[in-house]
This record gives sequence, structure tokens and C-alpha cells, in this order.
Amino acid sequence: MTSQDSRVQSMFNRVTRSYDRINSLMTMGRHAQWCREVAQRADLALNGKLLDIATGTGEIALAARRRYPNADIYGVDFSENMLAEAREKPGAESIEWEFADAHQLQFEDESFDAVTHGYLLRNVSDVERVLREQFRVLKPGGRVVVLETSPPRGVLKLVLSAGMSVVLPLLGQLIAKDRQAYTYLKTSTLGFMSPAEVAEIMERVGFCGVEWSTKYFGTNVIMWGRKP
Repeated sequence: MTSQDSRVQSMFNRVTRSYDRINSLMTMGRHAQWCREVAQRADLALNGKLLDIATGTGEIALAARRRYPNADIYGVDFSENMLAEAREKPGAESIEWEFADAHQLQFEDESFDAVTHGYLLRNVSDVERVLREQFRVLKPGGRVVVLETSPPRGVLKLVLSAGMSVVLPLLGQLIAKDRQAYTYLKTSTLGFMSPAEVAEIMERVGFCGVEWSTKYFGTNVIMWGRKP
């Protein structure tokens, strides 16, 4: 784990209690809907096996559990505090929660029918390595589904960027009592790659059929692809 990864890990351990609330406020309540869409696009078979990386407080993993009641679902994260929060939610007892570093997953090759994650890629030190790990643990024909932020573009870019620069740190200060953490999240969002750039890396590591759908004025995106 690099020093950058360690700083990000420490930050998420600090903001666990406020994380869901701020996500909901920042997306005007749309975050839960997007998590359900990620689970739906995983297109898991009746008794399939799903890995949710950077599971955080478990929103995507729990959405997958509700949609696929007979599936084996694993939620992994490198923040122990986030995992502790996830384990307390209704339905959490039916999911395997484990500590994991997305750069080096502890699972065997071709272990899962689907891999999902939310807001992972903008927070890792090596996006390509992380995506290669996901490709490795997926079975042939398996799907990857990504929920990620996207830097604003087009005519609203200046307005949205300015708004995020003010609102995110302010919410961090008022709700999480941690302005520094949410200043980092603002910076990582505005400085992250476009969906087209992420898609290029996904295709380079081997995924095919990569597509995406932008959300919330283009500031969020759901992407998906398949392992041949």
C-alpha cells in the first residue's frame, strides 16, 4: 500500500459515520437509486457469486442481496470502520464482509460472476492495476459494473465545479466535522478521468462491450463491461 493509499484509508476511517448522509445530500437522494442500478446491471444468475469492492457501508452489496436473494455476495473494503458500519445494517448477516486492498485481491482467478464497486477508482494509486485484478477474479463472461464520479463538462462545468468546491468541504465541516477529508474528495472528483478515459483502460486490460450512462448533470457515471 502506497502512502497515498494509506492517507485515503485513514480518511475513510474518519468519515464513516457521516458518509451515507453526505452521499445522500450531495446527490439529492439519488445515491441509493444508483446503487440499485449497479446491482441490476451486474445481471447475476440465480446462484451467482458477486464481489463488491470498496463496499464502504455496504450500499451496493445490500442492494445486490435484495435483488439476488440466493447469490453469494462478498463486500470488501480497506477501511475497517466502514466494514463495521456495513455489518450493522439490516440484511448484513447474509453477506461476507472482508478486509481487502483493491490493488491485490485475496481471491483466486475466475472466482466471481460479477464485480461491482462505487467510488473506488478515483481513490486508488493505480487504476489499471485495480482493474486488472478485477478482470483476473472474474469468470469468463462475467460483468464488471462501476459507479464513479465524473468531472463536469460542457456549459455547466464552471457552475458545477464551483458549487462542488464550496458545498463538499462545507458539508464535511458541518456534518462530518472534517473539512480536510471532504476537500480531498472534492479534489479527487474534479481531477478524475472522464468516462471515455476509464473505458480506454478497461478495454486495455481486456474488458469488452464497455458502455456507460451519466447521471446528475454528468457528475456521476455508471459504467459496465464484460470479460470475454
